[in-house]
Amino acid sequence: MSVRIVQVDAFTNRPFAGNPAAVCVLPAPAPEEWMRNVAREMNLSETAFLTPHDGGFHLRWLTPAVEVDLCGHATVASAHVLWEDGHLRAGQQARFHTRSGLLLADRRGDWIELDFPAKLVAPAEAPPELLPALGVARAAFVGKNVFDYLVEVDSEAALRALDPDHSTLRKVPVRGVIVTARSASPEFDFVSRFFAPGSGIDEDPVTGSSHCALAPYWGERLGKTSMTAFQASARGGVVRTRLEGDRVILGGQAVTVMTAELLA
Repeated sequence: MSVRIVQVDAFTNRPFAGNPAAVCVLPAPAPEEWMRNVAREMNLSETAFLTPHDGGFHLRWLTPAVEVDLCGHATVASAHVLWEDGHLRAGQQARFHTRSGLLLADRRGDWIELDFPAKLVAPAEAPPELLPALGVARAAFVGKNVFDYLVEVDSEAALRALDPDHSTLRKVPVRGVIVTARSASPEFDFVSRFFAPGSGIDEDPVTGSSHCALAPYWGERLGKTSMTAFQASARGGVVRTRLEGDRVILGGQAVTVMTAELLA
C-alpha cells in the first residue's frame, strides 16, 4: 500500500524559501521504526505524522535523528495540508494533540495562525564552550528555557555573520541555541537564527517554536504584544507573533512544493 507524503515550505509565501517539512496523514498509527525511517529518508528538519484522534489529529514531529516536543513550521505545514487536501473544511479549525498538549491552528486569509504555549527564558550563565562555539565575543544577554539557550548579540550584522562551530555546539546539552538581535530593518522587530546540531540540524531555516521564547523576550524589551520577525537563515522566513497571556500566536504562510507516494 502506498502512502501520500507532501512537502511544504512553511513561514514563506514562495517556493524554496522558509522551512521545508514533510507531512504524512495516516488512517491509523504507523510502526515507530517505519516513521523514523521515513524521517531519515526525507532528511528534512522535520517530518510530521498525523492520525485522526479525539475530534482532531494526533501529531508527532521527527527529525532525521530524534522526536521533538514542539515544532512550529511542521505544524504550519500540517495544517496547510489538512486544508489543501480536504481533510478539513476551509474554515474549520485544526486541532492537534501533541507532546506539548492541544495545539490549535486557524486560517486567516493567506496566513495560518498557531496557538502555542509561551516558553519563557530566564537569565542563565553560558556554558564555557557556548559563546566561543558561536563566535560571539560578548553577549548582550544569555538565557535558557526548557528547550534552548537564547543569546542576544549586539546587531543584526553580527548575527548574520555568525559561522558557528557545530561540532562543539553539538555537545551543549539542550535542544538548540537561539541567537537574536534587534532588526536593522523597519519591516521587522527582531531577527534570529537557530542552531540545533545536537538534534540533527546544524541550522534550522525557520523555527516556529523558538518564537515561543523570542516573542515574550522581545515583547518585554520593546513594549509590544504584536511583532513581526525574520529568521535570517540562508532560506529565510517571516513569523508574525502575538502575545496572549501565557500563549503565543504564531502566524506563517505555506506553499506546497511536492507531493509523492511512499511505496516502502
